[in-house]
Amino acid sequence: MTEDPARGRYFAMVFAQMIAVAGAVFGLVIMGKSDAMWLRILGAAILISGLYCIAVVPRSLARRWRTPPTE
Repeated sequence: MTEDPARGRYFAMVFAQMIAVAGAVFGLVIMGKSDAMWLRILGAAILISGLYCIAVVPRSLARRWRTPPTE
């Protein structure tokens, strides 16, 4: 029996989203634990990029893997 490619693609999207969530949490931890201003800015940048990846990457992967319309 052959494996459906949609299953692997779904797991790739979920994995990408989990990595982005881990990055956002990491940015939050850096912001909370640091005393230096440059570390807080770095944490905020990591947090914002993680949130952006949560919103954009799975949607763009789904759009790339969408089946073409049949006519």
